[in-house]
Amino acid sequence: MTAISTILGAILFLRFGYAVGHQGFIGVIGIIFLGHMVTIPTAMAVAEIATNQKVQGGGAYYIISRSFGLNIGSAIGITLFLSQAISVAFYVIAFSEAFDPLIRYLHYEINTPLIDKRWVGLISMTLLSLVILTRGAKIGMKALYFVVAILFTSLLFFFLGKSTSPDSPFILNAQIQNPDNFFFVFAIIFPAFTGLIAGLGLSGDLRNPSKSIPRGTLWATLGGFVVYLLVAYKLAISASPEELASDQLIMERISLWGPMIPIGLAAASLSSALGSIMVAPRTLQAMGYDEVFPGTGLNSWLSRGKEKDNEPTNAGLISIIIGFVFVAFGDIDFVAQIIAMFFMVTYGTICLISLLEHFAADPSYRPTFKSRWYISLLGAVTSFWLMFKMNAPYALLSLIVMGGIYTMVSSYKRKEKGLVNLFRGVVFQASRQLQILAQRADREDLDEHWRPFTICVSQDTFMRRSAFDVLRW
Repeated sequence: MTAISTILGAILFLRFGYAVGHQGFIGVIGIIFLGHMVTIPTAMAVAEIATNQKVQGGGAYYIISRSFGLNIGSAIGITLFLSQAISVAFYVIAFSEAFDPLIRYLHYEINTPLIDKRWVGLISMTLLSLVILTRGAKIGMKALYFVVAILFTSLLFFFLGKSTSPDSPFILNAQIQNPDNFFFVFAIIFPAFTGLIAGLGLSGDLRNPSKSIPRGTLWATLGGFVVYLLVAYKLAISASPEELASDQLIMERISLWGPMIPIGLAAASLSSALGSIMVAPRTLQAMGYDEVFPGTGLNSWLSRGKEKDNEPTNAGLISIIIGFVFVAFGDIDFVAQIIAMFFMVTYGTICLISLLEHFAADPSYRPTFKSRWYISLLGAVTSFWLMFKMNAPYALLSLIVMGGIYTMVSSYKRKEKGLVNLFRGVVFQASRQLQILAQRADREDLDEHWRPFTICVSQDTFMRRSAFDVLRW
């Protein structure tokens, strides 16, 4: 429920029309497919990792850190937490966009120029924070059912709506003159595809996370994929590119009943904000439990929760502060690009770690759901390539930050597993396969190229490793 409510979120209502107007229907199909070349491999990698062992609270961070070590998990967990916390601000800003018709009315009808959407966002953020800090995730989960019902109703009204220009011919790839760059549009749209991690953050609240996570994550991702295609097609056949590009609430004009779209936008934004603000503190709290940060006092403070249900109040406070900072910016496109970069580096790293684990062939890694190494390779390569296509300086900075986090954690968590263990397994398997390949090839020349290995057995044989190293193959 959390994943699908985040996937079918604010971007769907606010920016899909902009994307179709600037890139045409074919271009948006390309954006959707390209985005899911990242999210589907990530969903499969996470589903595989989740079935490798028992899953507790902490979501993707917990799953990755318990499978690949605390050092790797921390590097991914901190960037994941930042993306989740900033997402709260993104969805609150989107929620304030739902009040745009009312604000326009107040501006022009009764002449009140002091009203700004940022005030709506800040007030909404305050109310959301109070609800989460006082009532916790349970009230959020109950609200999600009501919100998702409104969300699907608004989409139904949209699909039943009519064209704004019924006499205009439909051109499959019509777009405005001088459109925005494809990868700039992709960066704004990509946060719509990132809801798959939202459901993982509530892993500690699931009855059977090893079954629920793979099934829920994959179905939510595939369901969102289908809805995106249908919405893009409906927009393309219902309005001109100029209308789509200039009116961010164009869906309101297409809908069978216009007011249902701002209501749906508010519901979508609220559901996504609820999902993110419930997930981000749990990620940070789990890292506090694992003492990821320097200083026992800081880790103890972050891991502290309410006595009854261990609701992460202190970690929630940090998430809320980050949310307020970005809500104050009030620019949804700016925040969208930051989120896209953080999520992209997180997803790419998850796919890369999954790829290395496939090659390392660790005997303790025995998931019940199995992805394929080439799917993880596709996800990793696509993620890092898209990062540099969207914004090369930001991409480089993101990788440096993640590398710095890994180095920092490794410096005071030296006993924990890290990349060295993964690469050691990869090198061992590669060397083994090369040796087997060499033994199978050129069998007729074995006598000519034969090399003797002599092992002398003595009373100290079992105390020396050299003989065993020779026989290791």
